[in-house]
Amino acid sequence: MIVRPRPSLLKLFFILRGSIIKQVFPQILLTGFLSSLVVLVHSVWPGTLPVFSGAPFALLGIAISIFLGFRNNACYDRWWEARKQWGQMIFSARHFARQTLLLETASGEAGAEARRRLVTLVIAFIQSLVPHLRAGSGREKVEHLLSPELKARYHASRTPPEAISLEIARELADLRARGMLTDISYQILDKTLGELTLAQASCERIRWTPVPFGYTLLLHRTAHLFCLLLPFGFDDVLGWFMPFATALVAYTFFGLDALGDELEAPFGNQPNALPIGALADTIEINLREALGETDLPPLPTPVDYLLM
Repeated sequence: MIVRPRPSLLKLFFILRGSIIKQVFPQILLTGFLSSLVVLVHSVWPGTLPVFSGAPFALLGIAISIFLGFRNNACYDRWWEARKQWGQMIFSARHFARQTLLLETASGEAGAEARRRLVTLVIAFIQSLVPHLRAGSGREKVEHLLSPELKARYHASRTPPEAISLEIARELADLRARGMLTDISYQILDKTLGELTLAQASCERIRWTPVPFGYTLLLHRTAHLFCLLLPFGFDDVLGWFMPFATALVAYTFFGLDALGDELEAPFGNQPNALPIGALADTIEINLREALGETDLPPLPTPVDYLLM
């Protein structure tokens, strides 16, 4: 995610990171070149290529803009919903760490050790969601928190975070069977664990349910045809200014389309994706501090305005 103060008006035109320009530059170059070719042919060999009225293009441009706005709103809703779910996980993880304090007060040293195991497993659960949702590296942050038996189950599971949440449930059930948790305290902790797994399921729903492909296909086709045919409708009015106008329209349409693609995948590795790695590290630092640890790393900060 891009994290930076609002730049000045002059710098605004020269920012590349997070601007989508790199992704759409080939399309802008192609449409600008074809527009220049159309203007050249009309200038040197008048009547060779057809000329159309610009009115239908104006109406089509309005329709594409509305459709782009609809799709981008849908993609942003996915991005914002994903951020809310991670906010819920931050709350639930901190709440779980506070709730387990009753183990220390009720069971002394054994309770303190049980609390440390439970909170460590919650840290592992949160960290395991990063490679699970982002489909990349990051498992090393999980593996050092797991016992050998649990590590084997973690690697064998088709849904690795679920293996850890099941281990937390087993720990709670064992503590209840040993009398270290009452019925009420067990239900309270189990409810908070359920909130964590509900947030996991919500993130999985977002990760594996994309925006319907028909929307993307229709938008791609229409935007490309519009930008390729645009010079035929306004060449007689704009002349050699037409390639610049076509490139500007292409930047707007293709840029919004590319931005929608990034927002559609909020857990990806693109600059505008959510910083779930930084959020997981923040939760780990918070929970380790709740356990009384003092040798903690600093909270994640953006590197070159990028927080991942």
